[in-house]
Amino acid sequence: MMRGFATTLGTIAVIGLGYWAYHQNIQTKATIQEVDRIQRQIGAERERLEMLQDEWAYLTRPDRLRALADLDFQRLQLMPMQPSQFADLDDIAMPPTADEIAAREAVILLQDSASGAGLRP
Repeated sequence: MMRGFATTLGTIAVIGLGYWAYHQNIQTKATIQEVDRIQRQIGAERERLEMLQDEWAYLTRPDRLRALADLDFQRLQLMPMQPSQFADLDDIAMPPTADEIAAREAVILLQDSASGAGLRP
């Protein structure tokens, strides 16, 4: 009786493990196919990106842009850039740093406490 139960239990375990291994095999094959599909898609996107970079380089050639500017000079009225058109870095307003903000807040707190102390009898 006990021997038959152990044999049945062993058979069920072998069948269960066989099913699990088969299921894992199917999932692995599906994952490999998905990875292959994604790699092909990445390759196609890289080719497309390379083509777009080449096209951008072709379209932004200085001699081509100069010819287009000369062609449409009357309508665009483009002039060569002059050094006076550039601003100095010191002329640009920069946002305050965290230290500057903290210092301003400390000054405001000191002023508030000093003015509050003077109002008390």
